[in-house]
Amino acid sequence: MSAALKVHNLYRYFGHLQAVNGVSFEVPHGSVCGFVGANGAGKTTTMRILATLDYPTMGVAEVCGINVVNHPSEVRKLIGWMPDHFGNYEHMTVLEYLDFYARALGYKGKERRQRVQEVMEFTDLIPLAERFSNKLSKGMTQRLGLGRALLHDPQVLIMDEPAAGLDPKARVELKHLIRVLAKEGKTIFISSHILSELGEMCDSLLFINAGRVVHHGNAEDLKRGADALGGVLYDVQVAGEAQTVSDWCVLQPHVEFLEARKHGGRIRIETDDPAKAADVLSRMVKDGLRVVEFHREQRNLEDAFIDILGRIERGEKNVIAPPPMPETKSAPTATTASES
Repeated sequence: MSAALKVHNLYRYFGHLQAVNGVSFEVPHGSVCGFVGANGAGKTTTMRILATLDYPTMGVAEVCGINVVNHPSEVRKLIGWMPDHFGNYEHMTVLEYLDFYARALGYKGKERRQRVQEVMEFTDLIPLAERFSNKLSKGMTQRLGLGRALLHDPQVLIMDEPAAGLDPKARVELKHLIRVLAKEGKTIFISSHILSELGEMCDSLLFINAGRVVHHGNAEDLKRGADALGGVLYDVQVAGEAQTVSDWCVLQPHVEFLEARKHGGRIRIETDDPAKAADVLSRMVKDGLRVVEFHREQRNLEDAFIDILGRIERGEKNVIAPPPMPETKSAPTATTASES
């Protein structure tokens, strides 16, 4: 079976501005993929192309195996698009708003009323049915936008910054809804600046910078990754004097003592090789340290993202990157015409 989303060698120019620069990735069916990048990195442009709202200058974008340029009408039946901002209509209630879009999607009579009711129940909009759609809080508005995107029961949801501006309670509710949708088998492609929350709800993370993909993998791999110089932090706790950890580290090659703690300290080992960490622990025990805890610390995702960008800026070759894609034509010039 083809991937739910497939982007290959995608370019998008606006005049001489290169917004998307050879992006390639795949998102499997039934998974949640977080799309991460700074403002202007190319996230929204890529999402708009997948949502059939923009055309690539060059390259291929497919939803469930269907080309978004050649068959936009078919693609629109498969996707639910939730932009970062969408219009509400003055003096139209929440119920009227969803009913309007259900009519536009071709639902009629009892089937339309039933579908609107199902969506309102899922997004907890029943208590807001008579509220004007343009008088809602940010969290309520986002639930309304999600409800609109779900009306035709799409296979794929494309969500651009749905958590932006939400309070903590609304973010928790949004995360819950996304995980429920994933359990139902829907594929969700979601962009956000809140990396910690993406790590909790996503099966994979896709990092983009200056229009190029710089990482595609799961959050745990990033959290457990090495720092910019290839080192890894460990928390060491001992029975007895905590200072024995710092005293021991002073005499050890490739081990650095970073910070004292109540029962030990944080150390840095100059390699992410687990065998080397095992050697360090073995030497500690052999030298008489009564180690009661020795575990690898995890980086937060913000640090991991910044670390990857820093390594790219320094021109390092072994930066985490997506799997290689088949070779295609060379990069286009800014005047290259779209070709389907």
